[in-house]
This record gives sequence, C-alpha cells and structure tokens, in this order.
Amino acid sequence: MSMTIDRPQTRGANPYSFDEFLALREKLDWYRDETFLQKALKKFAGNEFAEVHEKLLAFSPTVSSRWNQLSERIARPEVRPYMLHYDAHNHRIDRIVRPMEVHILEQEVFGSGFFSSKVTPWESFVKRMLTHELGESGVTCPLTCTHGLIGLLEQFPNPDIPELYEILIHAKEGRNGEFAIGAQFMTEIQGGSDLPKNVLEAVPDGKYFRLYGNKFFCSAAHADYAVVTAKITGTDKITTFIVPAWLPGNKEREIRNGYQINRIKWKMGTAELPTAEINYDGALAYPVGPADKGIAVAVGIVLTLSRLEIGLGSAGYMLRAAREAKLYSDFRSVFDRKVSSYPLAANQLKQIENAAQRATAGAFKVYDLFLRLEKPLQPGLKSNEPLEIRKQLFNLRELILLQKIGTTKEAIEVLKNAISMYAGHGVMEEFSSLPRIFRDAVVNEQWEGPRNLLLTQIYRDIQRVTDWYSPTDFVASVLDGAPLEHIKHFADSLAALLQKPVLGEVNDESLQAAAEWDHFCDTFFKAYQSVALAEVNAH
Repeated sequence: MSMTIDRPQTRGANPYSFDEFLALREKLDWYRDETFLQKALKKFAGNEFAEVHEKLLAFSPTVSSRWNQLSERIARPEVRPYMLHYDAHNHRIDRIVRPMEVHILEQEVFGSGFFSSKVTPWESFVKRMLTHELGESGVTCPLTCTHGLIGLLEQFPNPDIPELYEILIHAKEGRNGEFAIGAQFMTEIQGGSDLPKNVLEAVPDGKYFRLYGNKFFCSAAHADYAVVTAKITGTDKITTFIVPAWLPGNKEREIRNGYQINRIKWKMGTAELPTAEINYDGALAYPVGPADKGIAVAVGIVLTLSRLEIGLGSAGYMLRAAREAKLYSDFRSVFDRKVSSYPLAANQLKQIENAAQRATAGAFKVYDLFLRLEKPLQPGLKSNEPLEIRKQLFNLRELILLQKIGTTKEAIEVLKNAISMYAGHGVMEEFSSLPRIFRDAVVNEQWEGPRNLLLTQIYRDIQRVTDWYSPTDFVASVLDGAPLEHIKHFADSLAALLQKPVLGEVNDESLQAAAEWDHFCDTFFKAYQSVALAEVNAH
C-alpha cells in the first residue's frame, strides 16, 4: 500500500517567473515580426521588394537568434579586448586579444558579403540595419568603416598602385572566403575632428609613403586596412592613405606594418570594440585620391558613408527598443494590470514606436536619394554637375549630417525611455540588452563629428551656396510633400537664422541664435522624417 505525502512548500518561496517573457523574446524574428520595416522596404524598393523580402526572411533568424546570442556573450566585462604586446620570446606583436565569440560573429557577419556586387543595395541596407540592432558587438563599427574603405577605393581607382585594387576586392568580394575589415584612423590628440591640425608625417618612398607619428582614437584597431590622414613632408595639405595592418606574409608571424599599438581605450560604450592609440614608425602607406584634397576626400566620402551608416544604425536601435519595451510591458503586471494598460505607459510606448518608425522611414528616404544619384559621394561642395543635380547632391550632404545628429540624439532618448518601461529590471545588464545599446548610442553621437561641430558645418554649408541655392528653395526641396504652411515656416526661419550671429562671438545674442539654430535643425529633420513616414504609411 502506497501513501502520498503532501510536502509543504518552502516558507517564503516565490513562484514568480519571467520564463513566459523570455520565451516570447527568444522567438522574435527582427524582420518577420517588424511589419513597419517590411512596409518601408516595399515602398522604397519597388519592384525589387519581393526578391529582397524573401532573402531577408531567410537572413533574419540568424541575426535575431544566433548573432544576438553571440553578442550577449561578447558583451561580458571579463572578455573585453586587451593587449598582448610581446610573445614568449620577447618579440613585439601587439596582439589584440578578443573572445572566441567575436571572431565567430565577425567571420559570419563579414562573410555575408553585405557590400558584394552579388548583394543588391536594398538587401544590403536592411541586412545592415538588422545587424545594427545587435548594438556594437565588436562588428558594427568595423562594418561601417569597411563601407567607407570600399567607397573610397571605388571613387579613386589607381592602376599605378595595384595593391589598392587587391584591397578593394578583399574587402568587397572576399578572397578565398575571407573578407577584409576596414578602419579609419584620422584623429590626433591635438585636433580631434580638426583634421587640418593633423601632424602625422607621410614621407615619400617611391610611389608609396612611410608614415611617422601618432593617431589617438583608432577604432577597429584590429582591422586589416585603415584609412589614415597625414601631411606629406614639406606641405601643409592633408592627404588620405590606406595602410595595411600587415604586409604580405607577416600576419601569421604577427609582424605589424611599421607601427605599434600603445594601448586600448576604456570607453563607456562600444566596449567590445578595440579603440586604440597607434604610433607609426615607417608604416608603408598607399596614397588615395588627390594629394592636396585629403580632408575633402576623407570627409566627403569616408566620413559621409560612416555618418549615413550611423543614421540607419540608430534607427535599428530604436526599432529594437520599441519592440522589446512593448513585449515586456504586455507581459509585466503591476497592481494587477499589465504595464501597457496604463495610459501614461501606453503613451510612452506610443512615443517610442513613433520615433522608431519616423527614424526608419527617414533612413530609407535618405538612402533612396543616395541610390538615385549617379555619383552621390562628393569631396567637397564644388561640382561640375548641372544645377539641379548639384542641388540634390547638396540636399543629400546636409540630410546625412542632419540625420546623424538627429537620430543619435533621439536614439539616446528612446532607449532611455524604453529602459524605464522595465523599471528596476531595465538597468540590469543581464536582463536586457537595452542598457548596453544605450551606451553604444551615446558613443555613436560622438563618432564622426559631435553635434556642435556638425551643426556648425551645416550652417556654413548653407551660407556658402546661397548664390546658387536659396534657403527657400533648399527647404522646399527637402520638405517636398510636407504641408505648405510647414514649408513656409521653416523657409522663413532659415532665412532669418542666416542673418543671426550663430557662429559669432559668445554673447547673449549669439547664445540665443545658437539655441535657435540647434532647435531649427532638430525640428527641420523631424519634419523631413514625418514626410517619409507619411509616404510609407500611404503606400
């Protein structure tokens, strides 16, 4: 005869579980479940949509699950990159030690060939946006820099230096299944974004050059090739170079190409990404582009592509924040009601979703203009193109700048608000990826020119073209499709601001003008995004 014994539950035990939420989150497919992203693609990709859509449905489970899991492991503090300067035999190797997971993720992300001629532009665009939803993860900054490297090499082919073509193929199409990683090292300790202050010296060596000096912020320091700015000996002009990390046959021997990595920076965000100080002592460098136009080349091509990428990446951050905040708010109950059932919380979720969709629509619209222009990357404002093409090129230049400062600022706000929907759990880094991505967003706002620098550049750009592109025409062109009263408001505001001391000496008048300019740029680009959002929703 058997007897059942009822065992009392352990005193104080709490049966509450997050398992239901975790199961739902793990099942999320970042493309399949993001209907607005599909809607935006359908509007802008046109006849390409069906083919690209199927490829994205096949791609998305990988980034949503496998790559996301790898990203979580890479983000652990104990596996952050560190330097191993010497091997056991006292040879200087400057090895950047990174976890196994980042090598796997890097190989799979770059192995996808996002920039290959076999991948259409819209397919690449959405795949990159989905990949940015991972946060930095040690791969998205290198992905961004590689885009710039490829754009530079395609813009300035040079048959006299065959190595440049080999680098292009290595980065764009891969070599024996391996895709090269690019970086850009421009900042020096005295200059920051002030590239004319560069003092890194480039000494001629036949048709090549040797570099001597220091670069102070070198992200993706583990890359195969870096775009580097320097001054040719005896000149005061900046030239752009490509510097391989290793010369042929030396990578396996860990003999770097005439430079040393002094240390890795300790950053508040993008912590998985090795950002270093580098000292050049005779590194072999290949010149790219006009010898006296290095700043225009670096800014007009390399940094422009980086800023474009940061814009779409910020939209990706917001899409993920909106999706996961809504999922948690629908799961979590407080005072016997779901968080999402409270009007204040529901309103905050609606604001997060609206910002994410507006940023996404804007990113698509900017990229659509980029694709429609035959030569969208221009080193500087001067152009021999017909007037209407010049105007569209100018629109693109300013929209990329506006998008960079606008979406990075808003991504920080959106992520902060999304984190607040989790209450105390929102700041627990093992509970959610949002705190990590929040810090990445803060860092992204500083990369490729901080807000005030780009606000200055936009103001100066518009001033410089008024003889052939009036402020009224510029506003009307950018906001084509907006209500006429909105266009008039922004046109009048811009015309007035151009008469104010936005860039003058610091006093009460200039401070007020500066505040008005900052506000104008913020609201002007949001108006552009709103036009894009209306176009997507009407499609």
